[in-house]
Amino acid sequence: MFGFRSKKADELSHWYTPVPNYSSSAKEFYAEVEKELKEQHVPGLNISYIEFSEGGVLSDKRQYLRMTRERLVFDVCAAPFGVNYFYSCRFAEIPAVVEPWQLLALACGMGFIALTSFYVFVRIFGLLAPFIWPVAFLGVVLGAIYVMRNAVAIGIKDLDKILLQTPIINGIYEAWFRRETYYRQDVRLMYLTVVEGVVKKLVEQETAAKGVKLLTQYEHAPILHGLYYPTTKRLDQKTEAES
Repeated sequence: MFGFRSKKADELSHWYTPVPNYSSSAKEFYAEVEKELKEQHVPGLNISYIEFSEGGVLSDKRQYLRMTRERLVFDVCAAPFGVNYFYSCRFAEIPAVVEPWQLLALACGMGFIALTSFYVFVRIFGLLAPFIWPVAFLGVVLGAIYVMRNAVAIGIKDLDKILLQTPIINGIYEAWFRRETYYRQDVRLMYLTVVEGVVKKLVEQETAAKGVKLLTQYEHAPILHGLYYPTTKRLDQKTEAES
């Protein structure tokens, strides 16, 4: 409820398609996905490669292409399965977690700022400092909270980005202060649409170039907590609008 929970990612959707009697190069496919996404100029997108074990700790590792924007992660895999092949795309969200060390660091920082500011007030206002300082310090704290809650709305987009990337306060900022808006929800859905659309399009293009017609896509698990529902789609079926 307050950000104290597991940091394990919540898988929101899983799409994959099998390709019988087929082989391809995962590295070349990943390179095409990366190139296409860079041409899309997706804001805030980070692309990397990550390895997961196929089984236990001592088993072989399989390389995945990872796309990350804020706490939303896509892991794409292209791999052989015997004489067959498959493509998969997982979409997950990393929870905004407040770590105990972050609270300790914040408390130490606030304590240092409080003592330093009180010393400055004593030097400036003398005996009036104990009366003036609490009001001023409280005003600064409330002002900081207001700015964090409304950073984008008041035109400080860079501050929002900096706070998300600052290790000590990023979890606290996102869990407690960063305001959820319709626009942020829409942008997440747009990110989902663009990245997943690029992966599916390139899968179809790559297999079609080698004379293979995909038959089925499988989609599992609701996306974004129930906004979408799982479906199984035959690629050779047309919608009413396409007929």
